[in-house]
Formats: sequence, C-alpha cells, structure tokens
Amino acid sequence: MFDNLTERLTQSLKKIRGQGRLTENNIQDTLREVRMALLEADVALPVVKDFIEHVKTRALGQEVQSSLTPGQALIKIVNEELIAIMGSAHERLSLATQPPAVILMAGLQGAGKTTTVAKLARWLKENERKSVVVASADVYRPAAIDQLQTLADEVSAEFFPSDPTQNPVDIARNAVEYGRKKYKDIVIIDTAGRLHIDDQMMEEIRQIHAAINPIETLFVVDSMTGQDAANTAKAFGDALTLTGVILTKTDGDARGGAALSVRHITGKPIKFLGVGEKTAALERFHPDRIASRILGMGDVLSLIEDAERKIDKTKAEKLVKKIQKGKSFDLNDYRDQLLQLKNLGGVAAMFDKLPGMTNVPQHVKEKVNDKEMIQQIAIINSMTKQERAFPDVINNSRKQRIAKGSGTDMQNINRLLKQYDQMQKMMKKFKKGNLMNMLRGMKGNLGRGMPF
Repeated sequence: MFDNLTERLTQSLKKIRGQGRLTENNIQDTLREVRMALLEADVALPVVKDFIEHVKTRALGQEVQSSLTPGQALIKIVNEELIAIMGSAHERLSLATQPPAVILMAGLQGAGKTTTVAKLARWLKENERKSVVVASADVYRPAAIDQLQTLADEVSAEFFPSDPTQNPVDIARNAVEYGRKKYKDIVIIDTAGRLHIDDQMMEEIRQIHAAINPIETLFVVDSMTGQDAANTAKAFGDALTLTGVILTKTDGDARGGAALSVRHITGKPIKFLGVGEKTAALERFHPDRIASRILGMGDVLSLIEDAERKIDKTKAEKLVKKIQKGKSFDLNDYRDQLLQLKNLGGVAAMFDKLPGMTNVPQHVKEKVNDKEMIQQIAIINSMTKQERAFPDVINNSRKQRIAKGSGTDMQNINRLLKQYDQMQKMMKKFKKGNLMNMLRGMKGNLGRGMPF
C-alpha cells in the first residue's frame, strides 16, 4: 500500500533533511516535488493545494526557524499535515444504542461490499465480542444472497434469509425485527450496488434507511479508483446520511489517493481498510499510523495489535518456558513460528508496516512472497517426529526422502536447515523469545531512528 507515494515523498524529503537552515527557495523546491508526488498518487487537487499551503505556512514560521534541525522539523510538519487531512484520529463505530445496533452498507457494484459485510461481522465478533446477524437486501445481482450466506457461515455470523422476490425495504425491516426478538447486538444490512449513481438506486436506499434508522451508514468504496472514490463517496453523502467510509482493495493500491482525499472531500471519516481477500483482512483506519507508513516509518503498533489478536498465546508461552529451561528450539517450534507468521498474513502483509522498508531496493521487495514460507512448512511436515525433534539426525539420505515427500529438492532442504539454525541461535540469545516479544522489542524502539 502507498508504495509509489512513499518512494516519491521519502526521496523528496531526504534532500532537505540535512539542511542546516530552511529558506523559501529550498522549501519551494521540496514542496514542488511533494506536490507532484501527491498528484501522481491521484490525490484530489483541492486536497493537494490545501496540504501544500498549510505545510509552507508552518515551515516558514517560527516553529521551524527556531529548530536545531529544521530539515527534520519540516518532515514532522509534513507528517502532522498528512494526519490532519486524513482525520486526526481513528473514529470508532458508534454502537451505543438500544440493541440491535443497525449498520447499513452502501456502495457501487464491484467495490467488495458483500465481502466487507462478512469482514465487518467477523471483526465485530472477534474484537467487540458482539453477536451479529447479517442480511442481504440485494435482490438484483444473481447469487448475491447466496454469496452472503456462504460468507456468513465462514465467519460464524447468523444469516437472516431473504429472497429475490421480496421487497428490499421489507427484508431490511424484517432482519432488524428478527435481531430485536433474538436479542442480537448488531444487524448488518447489505444493499444492492449499481454500476453508477442513479436516482432509482438512491431512492431505494433512502427508503431502506428511513425504515430501519441505522446508527451507522457506511459507504464501501474501491480505493484503487483514486480520487474518484472520494467524489463517489461525496455524491452518496449528499443523498444519504453517511457516518463513515470503508476503503477496500488497499493492498493493491500503490498510490493512496483515495485514503488522502476521502475525509477532506466528504467530511466523513474512513473507519476501516480492506487489506486483502480473506475475511480477516480488515483493519481499523488510524490516520497517524497511515501517515507513518506513507513516510516510510512503518506501522509497528498495528503489527503488534495483529500479533496480540492472532498469535496463539498458549503456544507462545510454552515456547518461552521451554527456552528458559535451557531446552533446544527444534523444528516443531520453528514450524509453529512459521504458522504464526502465516496467521498474521505472511511476510508480504507485514512488509509495509516495518520501519525502514523504503531503503529496501525494489527488486528485493518484488521477490518477497509467502511461497517459501509455505514450502518450508510442507518440508517440516514431511519429516518424521524424530527428525523434527532432533534435526541433527538429518543426513543426506534423509534429506533426499524429505525432498521427495515435500515435492522439493536438496537445495530447499539445506536452505531451511540453515535458516532454522540461524533462528535457533537467535532464540538462545533471546531467552524470552518468540514472535510477540520480538515485535514488542520493536515497539520499545519506536521513536529511535525516526526523523523527528
């Protein structure tokens, strides 16, 4: 996410970081490059103009002139202004109402709205401990109702049945009434999308909104449409009382224009980001953390939150106790760590959340994928219990058998054993060591090495 913008901005700001004194001339050159970077990222022109004006006013003011490191002070201002245009702070869902809290989902066709309904249901169950009912009022798209039912089963949310012959307003009203009778915490209503904004569509969703009076009306929009995403959200917001936006497909968006434009143009907060196809791939939108990612400083806090939510704490504690007792870190433990990493979304998903990734050459980034990790899990699964517990017994004939069993070759086996050996040495030094503690160690270093 934001790869292109991050690369352009960090290159522009790097030139001024070492400046002992800022002048209108050297600020002007840098801001010209920043402006081009934002426009190329498909950020809306009014947003770019306001952003540049605010940065310039502050940069030429007293706060920078009196700073010992003016170049770093400018980067701090850029960071703060990025946060400001995205909304200053994370805005939570408003769920404080007589149950059930009703959430209405709106959006154009193809934005990933139905999948987002399931993602949100899962997020609410896992993070807010809420009972959730989902219902589809999309009677136009073939198999839309079946799709939501399948996804609801996957995320263990209750599905309220509906039928293409029914009136969408009746479906929504009946689903809310069902949630009330069954003492459910939340009811999420999926509505029909269209290929473009039209009067018929807007009238239907207005009627649904009036019938169920939702506490949250969320607009789901494809981030890859750039500033068009913000303009579409504004059109919906003008016709409907939106309370927030969910940006989807941000994992495929290298520009970031939508994230930087939506709040400024619509006045509505971005509440969540869809970061992948899986139902677990939904993240809360934190403007400060996104600004940090855009400037190449990573997002360790979100990484830690993912770890705390998804890592098996029982297994992690067992590993800690095992190492503290002086027992060796074996291939069963190594496989567990790989599975924990896979559970976090894999190496690629963690990449843009790690500080300093802008310094990694592009050709190296392009090679980062999770195929090797999955392959290594397959290799360990092809070993006997003895081999996993005592890797030293693995000789050449055993390697050949393991390679055949896992569909790999000797080179892959040797690479895995070498990486395992390095991990084992690291664990010996780390004593309290597992993936969670490594991330917490990174958290302790937040601020060090930062440009401000």
